[in-house]
Amino acid sequence: MEQIQILIKPASSACDLRCRYCFYRDEASHRKEGNLGKMEPQVMEAIIEKGLSCAQNVVFAFQGGEPTLAGLEFFRTFAKTVEEKRKNGQKVSYTIQTNGYGIDDEWISFFRKNRFLVGVSLDGVRKTHDENRLSSDGSGTFEKVFENIKKMQKQQVDMNVLCVLNRQTAEKIEAIYRFFMRKGLYYQQYIPCLDPLDRERGKENYSLPPKLYADALKRLFDLWFEDKRAGNLVYIRQFDNYLHVLRGGTPEACTMYGKCSMQNVVEADGSVYPCDFYALDTYRMGNIKETDFAALQEQASREEEGTFFENPARRDDRCPSCRWYPLCRGGCKRDCEEQAGTVRNYYCEVYTEFFEYAIGRLEWLAENRYM
Repeated sequence: MEQIQILIKPASSACDLRCRYCFYRDEASHRKEGNLGKMEPQVMEAIIEKGLSCAQNVVFAFQGGEPTLAGLEFFRTFAKTVEEKRKNGQKVSYTIQTNGYGIDDEWISFFRKNRFLVGVSLDGVRKTHDENRLSSDGSGTFEKVFENIKKMQKQQVDMNVLCVLNRQTAEKIEAIYRFFMRKGLYYQQYIPCLDPLDRERGKENYSLPPKLYADALKRLFDLWFEDKRAGNLVYIRQFDNYLHVLRGGTPEACTMYGKCSMQNVVEADGSVYPCDFYALDTYRMGNIKETDFAALQEQASREEEGTFFENPARRDDRCPSCRWYPLCRGGCKRDCEEQAGTVRNYYCEVYTEFFEYAIGRLEWLAENRYM
C-alpha cells in the first residue's frame, strides 16, 4: 500500500489526569483488562518492522491514555529503531496527542528534533478547561498545560490544539476561539464530546446537547469565515475538510469517509483494534506480533457478519436521500443509534442546520481558493 497510519497506545489507558469526560478510560473499563501496561520492546519492534514493510509512507501516531507516560526513552528508542530500519526514500512522520501536562524541555527538544506534530488537548480558556480537565488531586491543569504550549511555540514545535466540545466549552465558543487566535494557536480541532458507553445520551454534566452543538458550530463558523476572508492564517479541521471536499478532494477526517475504515489501533500489548472509539474486547482483531497490517486490512475488507466492519457504511437511514450527505457522509458510527428498527444519528439535525446556515459561504471560499 502507498500509505499507512498506525495509532499506537504505548502506555495503554494510563493517564496522569482525571478528565471527567475521558472516552478512553470509559472504553477501558468495559474491557476484561483495562490497562494493558507499558509497551514492551518486542511489540514496538513488530509495529515498526511491519509498518515499514507494508507502505512507502508511514505515519506513526501516538495516543493514550497519555502516551508520554511510556517515557521519553521509549520514544527515543522508537525513533532510533525507525531510522535504522527504514528504506532509502521511505517517508516516515510522527504525530502525538498529549494532555501537555508532563511535557518538559527534554520532551520539547525531542519533538522538535524528530519533527513530531504535537496535538495538545486544551479546552479553551482557564475556566472552561479547568471545569473538566483535572489533575489526580482534583485541581485544574490549565496553567501548567498552557505554559508548556508557550514553551513549544517558542521552540517552534509543529503543534495544534484540540478542544473537546462539551457543554462548558460550547457555551463559551467565541471566547475560546478568540483566545486561541490571540495566542497564535491557529491550527485548531473541535471534537464533540462522547457520552459513556451504555448510557443514555445527554445526561452527564459535560454532555453536548444537539441544540447547543448546532449553535456553537454556527458561531464558530462565523468567526472562522471572517478570518479566512480577511486572509488570516487559521485552520479548523472540520471546516477545512468541508472546503477540501467541495473542491473535489478526499477528506482526511475519518468521520467524513462515509464508511468505517481500518484505523490500525495498536494497544500496549500488541492487540489491534479497528477504531479508537471501539477498542473493546468484542472488536479485537489479533495481535501485531502474530499478524501484519496487510492481513488486518484484508480482514477488514471482508466485511464479515458480526464484526466491526459488517455493513461499514450504515449510518442514519435518512442519509441516502439527504441533500447534505456528500459533505456530511453520515458522521461517526458512535453517534448512530438504533431506534424502533431504524438508525438515527444523534447529531443529524445539527449538521442539517449547520449546512443550511453555512453552505453559501463554504462554496464561496471553495470557489475563491481560500485556504
